Amino acid sequence: MSTHDPNCIFCKIVAGQIPSRKVYEDEDILAFHDIQPWAPVHFLLVPKRHIASMAQVGPDDAALMGRLMTLIPRLAAEQGCNPYPEGGFRIVCNTGVEGGQEVHHLHVHVMGGPRPWSRG
Repeated sequence: MSTHDPNCIFCKIVAGQIPSRKVYEDEDILAFHDIQPWAPVHFLLVPKRHIASMAQVGPDDAALMGRLMTLIPRLAAEQGCNPYPEGGFRIVCNTGVEGGQEVHHLHVHVMGGPRPWSRG
């Protein structure tokens, strides 16, 4: 599996070739604000290694995916999502064309904040 796709917009963001408003970064994961937010809080988490979609995630990715998912509550709170249970956030991971995936680099949307939202 390739670690980088030179034609992938998220790989270019990871590489710093396209600017982003970073929320979080470590050696394996980058989180950044969505450029067309649907909610008051809307950011994405991506693995730095190019994985095309959730359909390509395998057993070797379990630790990475676990870390990614367990970061979400902390980052959501830091970005302004209100506490559970009255507050909260939505997690969306579109997979494939029929699943609504537009950028073919695995990414998880985190959306939250007071409603109504523009979409979602």
